[in-house]
Amino acid sequence: MSQTKFTRREIIKQGGLALTALALPFPLTTFTKFNSMTDNKNFDVIIIGGSYAGLSSAMALGRSLRNVLIIDSGKPCNRYTPHSHNFITQDGAVPGEIAAKAKEQVLQYDTVKFFEGYATKGKKTENGFEITIQSGEQFSAKKLVFATGIKDVFPDIKGFEECWGKTVIHCPYCHGYEFKGGKTAIIANGDKAFHLASLVNNLTDKITIVTGGKADFKDVQSAKLKNHQINIVEKAVKAIQHQNGSMTALIFADGTKENFGAAYAAIPFEQHCKIPEMLGCELTEQGYIKVDMFQKTTVPGIYACGDNASPMRSVANAVATGSLVGAMVNNEMTEEEF
Repeated sequence: MSQTKFTRREIIKQGGLALTALALPFPLTTFTKFNSMTDNKNFDVIIIGGSYAGLSSAMALGRSLRNVLIIDSGKPCNRYTPHSHNFITQDGAVPGEIAAKAKEQVLQYDTVKFFEGYATKGKKTENGFEITIQSGEQFSAKKLVFATGIKDVFPDIKGFEECWGKTVIHCPYCHGYEFKGGKTAIIANGDKAFHLASLVNNLTDKITIVTGGKADFKDVQSAKLKNHQINIVEKAVKAIQHQNGSMTALIFADGTKENFGAAYAAIPFEQHCKIPEMLGCELTEQGYIKVDMFQKTTVPGIYACGDNASPMRSVANAVATGSLVGAMVNNEMTEEEF
């Protein structure tokens, strides 16, 4: 087993967000990293994705003395967000700090190891599964857990990515409170726009839906929007005017602009990892990995948790589903072995 020391700055950066602040609410300790030269490459469980869902799953399995390998590429879904909310005991904390503390705690369990790398291939074997990483190195396990999150597909709007997770947001529960009462845009159309507007309406009465073209609402939806005095602008957004991610205005394709302090956006996504599909895991119509109530995929022996398997995109949900997966995987292995 290889032991590698990290500085406080490195711990935060590995948590998914590079920060200038060095103070952390936990002592600096040693992480258990996988050593390619000395460590066995056969595991009970391989977890692909080492953020909130993956680490939560690993903790449950580590406490059950399962030999676990976490493979992580270091790109958590919420790396754009400076503060995490709606997660009890961690409300307002820096996401990188939450993940780093979780990692520090999980890797106290001797049977859990962590490998920094990008998994590229997977295949079914006689005894389970085999995972190949970008360097060509291979690992095997009886069970697989995918906690790989999703990849947002940003629109061709100047300033959008710089504001994403800061003042251009996806979730009223995660970030809406911070913009309560402020002038807010919803960059979406149709059912998605209507759904967001209904939720955001409880946080502010200064809402404008920017549809990017002809509005597409049912008559009953249009009537409700009008009744709540929600404006509709049938223009495309060309750019977002901002200062270091803090939005000041939307600039439209016709050259006009309107001041806003925040905007919600319903944008498309794709699976961050394609290996589940390579192995035959089905996706839902929305593009999430299909799982049952125990987070089992449609392929025996493979589980999924976190953002890749649920539209409820939050740290709290990722941690909850990850913990459930850890227990379910251990239970399945116990039934096979006992």
